[in-house]
Amino acid sequence: MSDTASSEREYMEYDVVIVGGGPAGLSAAIRLRQLCIEHDVELSVCVLEKGSEIGAHILSGAVMDPIALNELIPDWKEKGAPLNTPVVDDRFYMLGPAGALRLPNFMLPPLMNNHGNYVVSLGNVCRWLGEQAEALGAEIYPGFACAEVLYNDDGSVRGVATGDMGISKDGEQKDTFTPGFELRGKYTLIAEGARGSLAKQLIDRFELDKDSDCPKFGIGIKEIWDIDPEKHKPGLVMHSFGWPLDNSTGGGSFLYHMENNQVSIGFVIHLNYQNPHVSPFDEFQRFKHHPVIKQYLEGGRRVSYGARAITEGGLQSIPKLAFPGGALVGCSAGFVNVPRIKGSHNAMKTGMLGAEAVFEALQAGRSYDDGADYEAQFRSSWVYKDLHRVRNAKPLWSKFGLIPGMALFGADLWMNNLRIGLPFTLKHGKPDSATLKPADKCKKIDYPKPDGVLSFDKPSSVYLSATNHEEDQPCHLRLKDPSIPISVNLPKFDEPAQRYCPVGVYEVVRDEDGSNPRFQINAQNCVHCKTCDIKDPSQNINWTVPEGGGGPNYPNM
Repeated sequence: MSDTASSEREYMEYDVVIVGGGPAGLSAAIRLRQLCIEHDVELSVCVLEKGSEIGAHILSGAVMDPIALNELIPDWKEKGAPLNTPVVDDRFYMLGPAGALRLPNFMLPPLMNNHGNYVVSLGNVCRWLGEQAEALGAEIYPGFACAEVLYNDDGSVRGVATGDMGISKDGEQKDTFTPGFELRGKYTLIAEGARGSLAKQLIDRFELDKDSDCPKFGIGIKEIWDIDPEKHKPGLVMHSFGWPLDNSTGGGSFLYHMENNQVSIGFVIHLNYQNPHVSPFDEFQRFKHHPVIKQYLEGGRRVSYGARAITEGGLQSIPKLAFPGGALVGCSAGFVNVPRIKGSHNAMKTGMLGAEAVFEALQAGRSYDDGADYEAQFRSSWVYKDLHRVRNAKPLWSKFGLIPGMALFGADLWMNNLRIGLPFTLKHGKPDSATLKPADKCKKIDYPKPDGVLSFDKPSSVYLSATNHEEDQPCHLRLKDPSIPISVNLPKFDEPAQRYCPVGVYEVVRDEDGSNPRFQINAQNCVHCKTCDIKDPSQNINWTVPEGGGGPNYPNM
């Protein structure tokens, strides 16, 4: 960005700018302000969130390990943190088309035990964390979609800028035009979550991933249901794998009994699947008809829906965390423990570690450097140990398929528990965008029509996500080459964007006689899951931020 462009925009200066109001970003803000109070110094801290409010874009299962929260706010119970439902029953199933095999808990490695954890709405946890951060003096700005990284003359990061508001689809300034706003900081912490648009730019610019394995992802699709009180068992946690997925398609499910006669139910599919005919949304819908699952949903009512990409690369895919002027924290770097299906505790802890490194640097009179202390702190932390012992689980599952892979990584987890794990780290191989086989080499999948009782269509699901975008704005889903969907992806892969998008953003439309195929983007449906940016086999779709405040408005996810 030129100095001229910079001078035309208003700006505010802070000591630390944090991009993203999720568990990592809010924990970083809280820890920074705690350190200020402990050392009687004043540092200005702001958190920028693209959602309409804190929690609006947060989606997770979630069973939360409170280990990081215990460190960050030891008296969280007295302060009213919304962790109200401790896990009391932990069940694992292998599903077949009509039956299920429950795995005995004693066979499972200890790290799979969820007792001591809590069934939560992570969105509500983030709303509460936001209140704690503001009470400590951090400034929080929802509705600020950060579209650009700002750089100093020496190439170091000096902050971020929000996108212009009031631009029409045609790129013209409307009467409501407002230029972007600059938020400048001596350090900038990127906490955007999985496949963040700014993190993606920074990883590329500073080659942060040159020594790491390719990133890996899954897509998580979730619903919340009000169920019959007689079927509700607060604290019951159920996980499954197997049906409806085949042996070569990784993934699994969760069903968590929350408070207030509600359950959160979700399905995760690893995005390294090979069959371009797979539709994660439809796999989830038919999964709910399994007898083990539908027994809880029958007589209930679906009240919310959403989807989000999940980082699954683990330890070997984590890029270099620090760059000149800032660092990646939380799922912007990818700290999810895949076998445990948990990441919020690691996101919070890395946010805290980033905050501590930045605080020490500022106290030493430093700014705009690469915060190398954060890297060292991460490698000596329990987050690193947490990820190190499960580092081979995902590659084993991907390489050997469901049954052999599960058996092998189960054995590896037990060996790690006994401190005799594999002495090497397996590679992931291809990025998720490169795993699809040609459509004519794969079996088509005949998904059943939704019944409107247990299974539903995409339009009604988008409605429940409360997704909203200003319609007259430039499309934030940008094609590098508009011809590729029809000229390349359609003949080779039957344009998989029609199916991997969980809300029907992408369609191939034709004339009545079936001729003249055209690629249509329904950007107003987008729930910001980022799956398209990850899975597109031509890597032709670039997900960028829309106007601030756009996207889903999840109430309790």
